[in-house]
Amino acid sequence: MRASAILAAPLVLGHLATGLISFVDSVIAGHHGTDTLASVSVGTAMFWLPVMIPMGTLMALPAAVSQLDGGARRHEIGALFRQALWLSVGLGLLLFAFMTVATAALEPMGIAAGIRPGAEAFLRGIRWGVPALTLYLCMRYLCDGLHWTLPTMLFGFGGLLLLVPIGYTLTWGLFGLPELGAGGLGLASAAMMWAQALAFALYLWRSPRFAQLNLFERFDGPDWPAIRGLLATGLPVGVTVAMEGGLFITTALLIGRLGEIPAAAHQIAINVAALCFMIPMGLAEATTVRVGHALGRSDASGVRRAAFAGYTIMLGTQLGSALLLLAGNEFVVGFYTADAAVAALAASLLLYAAAFQFPDGIQVLSAGALRGLKDTRVPMVLAAIAYWGIGMPLGAGLGLGLGWGPKGMWIGLIAGLSFAAVLLSSRFLRASAPQRLKLPATGA
Repeated sequence: MRASAILAAPLVLGHLATGLISFVDSVIAGHHGTDTLASVSVGTAMFWLPVMIPMGTLMALPAAVSQLDGGARRHEIGALFRQALWLSVGLGLLLFAFMTVATAALEPMGIAAGIRPGAEAFLRGIRWGVPALTLYLCMRYLCDGLHWTLPTMLFGFGGLLLLVPIGYTLTWGLFGLPELGAGGLGLASAAMMWAQALAFALYLWRSPRFAQLNLFERFDGPDWPAIRGLLATGLPVGVTVAMEGGLFITTALLIGRLGEIPAAAHQIAINVAALCFMIPMGLAEATTVRVGHALGRSDASGVRRAAFAGYTIMLGTQLGSALLLLAGNEFVVGFYTADAAVAALAASLLLYAAAFQFPDGIQVLSAGALRGLKDTRVPMVLAAIAYWGIGMPLGAGLGLGLGWGPKGMWIGLIAGLSFAAVLLSSRFLRASAPQRLKLPATGA
């Protein structure tokens, strides 16, 4: 547990920094106006839904790097990293092209007319940072796989410190600049992403810690077998992450059909829930690395020890998050908005968020442990069943069909995450059995 906590702490803080970026966007937008907050809610949903796929796909890198490190094959890491860079460039360009045309989908999706212009402006601005984001993720996952997670925290908070002044300036139009509203937040986010990527690249190039890996010693063209290997492991992860994130994001888009107040309230509640989620997500990534390292050194019992340490810590952190959401929901909402109607609805939604803290933590930790085993295809199917076979139909039926509104949609979230928790944790227990791993029962 101590080893997992030390590895996970910078990852958790780094993810919290990433989550605080959405917090900053929401606070700036909320004080600019309810329409701006609603626009950022929809624009953020349209941005993160496709981003989930390259983000999850590149999650193949930490497990692969950790297994090479655990198997005394560090000399192979540099070549793998260079191929991962090619993959990240390709994913970034594809995502930029998608963002360029995605704005045309807002009207057919039924997004309220008052929300669409701001959401379109947000997407047009933030798309310029997408290639930088995929490169940043590639470099970050390399460090995570090598058990060096401090850069994730430092560059995460560095980006946050940059976003606050730029975002506020462009949104409100300070220092003689035009007032861009939601579009200003999109541009500020793109500028932050490029700053993070360039700073991370400089760090990897100059740091003595990575000198022996020869990350930039030569130029390698695309090695398609190596890229296909990363895709074979990573693409199911990307689809799984997209299906989970898509459950939340599609919920936001469906709530966007109900008007500005429900959309704004949902944005506040989901942003708070996302901040809580960053803790188990960081623990899950640390568990991926520790499970992969144990597998690389042929330590079957170490695989389960690493996972169970993650589960134990996660249950404690999720208890704290649930209590915070139950007892402090109205206080937290007060940071986002002064609109009484928006605040009241958002505070009530946080009670539903408290209810899914435990299943959310269990499912993401289980998925992380399975990634460490490079078991990604079956979990993708299980996630599809839980999120889209159960969670989304139930939420849409209650929220839109029966007229329960945002609260009905959130009941669907609880159901989908609960089923995912049961299916994925059961899958890990089966997949990590020593007879299934075909490894020694004790570590080398």
